[in-house]
Amino acid sequence: MTADLGPWLGAVPRAAAERIATARRPLIVGHENPDADTLGAGLAVAVIVEARGGRADLVCSDPIPELYAFLDGMARFRTDPDPDAPYDLLVVCDCGSLERVGAVRERHAALFDRLPLVIIDHHRSTTDARPTDWVDPEAAATCELVALLAAHLEIPLDIGGGALAAALMAGIVMDTATFAHPNATPRTLAVSAALVAAGAPLSDISRRLYRTKPDGQLRLFGRVLDRLDTAAAGRIIHSSLTDADLEATGTIGAHSEGLIDLLAQSESADVAILFKTSGPDATRISVRTRDGGLDATRLTAAFGGGGHARAAGATVAAPLDEARRRVLAEATRLLDAT
Repeated sequence: MTADLGPWLGAVPRAAAERIATARRPLIVGHENPDADTLGAGLAVAVIVEARGGRADLVCSDPIPELYAFLDGMARFRTDPDPDAPYDLLVVCDCGSLERVGAVRERHAALFDRLPLVIIDHHRSTTDARPTDWVDPEAAATCELVALLAAHLEIPLDIGGGALAAALMAGIVMDTATFAHPNATPRTLAVSAALVAAGAPLSDISRRLYRTKPDGQLRLFGRVLDRLDTAAAGRIIHSSLTDADLEATGTIGAHSEGLIDLLAQSESADVAILFKTSGPDATRISVRTRDGGLDATRLTAAFGGGGHARAAGATVAAPLDEARRRVLAEATRLLDAT
C-alpha cells in the first residue's frame, strides 16, 4: 500500500519544478560539512534529472563522512565540478546562501555566478528566495521537499530498487532525530510512509544514524560530556569540542554528530550549546532550545548564522574561549528578555 501524497503536491512551486525538469546538465551542490539531508536531497535531485534524460554532477566542498557510506550513490559526490561539462543549471540543496556551500564556490566563482540558480531549502533563516527557489521552513527536512518534487514530476519513489527512497529517508531521519523533534508534521509522516512503501529501510537507517557509533566516537562523547558546564543559573548547558579531543580519540569532525542532541536532553536547561573549534580564529556553535522557548535563530543570527527555531548554528569569528564568552553573554541576555 502506497501513501497518497496528492494533497501536498500543490505546494511544489511550478517555476522550480520546471527548471529542474528541463535541465540537461545541472550541477548539484550541497553545503559544507555535509549531513544526510543535504546529501540525500542532492542525490535525489540528480536521480530526478537523470530519470528525465539529463545528466547531473554532485559536488560538496568537504569529503562525505563515513557515517553515510551505507547509502547508495555517495561515491558520486566530488569536490569540484567537471571543468569540461556544459552545465546549464546550479541546484543548491539544504542551504539558502552560497556562502554555506564552502570553498568550492570560491574556487569556481565565475561558474557559480554564471549559472541559473535553484535553491531547495527548509531553513527559516533563508529569507532571500527568488521565484525559482523552493524554501519551505515548515518542512522537517529538505529531503521532504525533494520527495514531493519527485512525486510531482511523476518520478517513482522506488526507482533504483529503493536507493532513492533510502537517501531521502536518511535526510528526514537525521533532521527529525528519528521523528523525535517537533518539526515532524503530518506531511512529514505521509512522505516518510511513502518512502517506506518505496523500499526505504527505516529501521536500518535509524540504527545506523543514531544507534551505531565506533568506539572512538564514544570516547569523544565522553570527553565532551565530562566538561559540561552551565550558565544563566542553569538555564544554559554547554560544552566544547577541540582538535585535541579529535586527536586523542582518533576521530574526525563528523563524529561530533549527535553531541548537541545529547546536551539538549538536559531536564533543566532551556538552551544547549556546543562549541567546536573551526580553525585558530573561528568557532562553530550548534544550538538547541526547548520547545516553546527561545528561538534558536535569534541567538545564531547575532553571529551571522541561522537554522530553525529549535536547532540552529553559526560560525563565530573568534577563538573558542572568546566565542564562548560572547555567545553565552548573548544567550543570557536573550533569556532574560523573554
